[in-house]
This record gives sequence, structure tokens and C-alpha cells, in this order.
Amino acid sequence: MQATDRRPQPRKPLTIFLADDNPDSIITLAALLRDEGHVVLTCANARIALQAIRQQQPDVCILDIKMPGKSGYELAREIRESKLSPMPVLIAISGHFKRPSEQLVARASGFDHFFPKGTSEPAELLALLATLGNSPSAA
Repeated sequence: MQATDRRPQPRKPLTIFLADDNPDSIITLAALLRDEGHVVLTCANARIALQAIRQQQPDVCILDIKMPGKSGYELAREIRESKLSPMPVLIAISGHFKRPSEQLVARASGFDHFFPKGTSEPAELLALLATLGNSPSAA
């Protein structure tokens, strides 16, 4: 008898925009997401991220909070104010989401979801993405 993966599998690959100034984080997370079948676009500079998001029109944006020059909070607000259509799902990643105040700031900035950065088990993030890939708007 074979073990089966019970994680929901997305109906279609998502286009995911990943903004993080840490090269190791980008490489690791991008590889994981590509292994799951998603199309991953990366950017290490939050100042130019909005332009790239407008051009690429991703389904999901995963944004680091602590970036030089512009925070992920600022970038999330700019994305929401840009009135993109369709609006991507915004996911924040940070090493500080253990504090409830950081989660409140993330919500107020326009993020839909947030995850701790550097988590050893990315199952929750992958499960969320699988759910988004199965939603009618992502079809």
C-alpha cells in the first residue's frame, strides 16, 4: 500500500510574484513553489515591484515585510490602491508574525494572509495556494 499525499492539488498553476530582498529566501521559496507546479516571478527590490506586478498580473503576491527602501506594508497598500483587476491575493511573510500587533498591521495594510518567515514546515502556505488554485476565480 502506498502513502498518498492528502494535500489538495491546484487545478491550475498559479502565477506567484515573490518580493524579498534576501536572496536565500527567494531561491528557497521560489524552488518550493516551482516544484508545486506554480509559475514564480521574483523581485529583490520593493521599489520596482509594483511596476512588475502591474505588468505580470500575478494571481498571488508573497511579500516580505522588512525590505530596504520600502516595506511590504507600503507595497501592499500601493497594490490595493492601484485597483488592479483582478486583484492578486496578498500574502505577507515576516519573522515577526509571532506578535499579534504585526498581524493587525498586516491586515490593515491590505494583506489577505500572513505567514512566519523561515518556517521549517511550509505545509500551511502550500495548502492555501492549493485552495486558491481550486477557486473559480483562479480557473
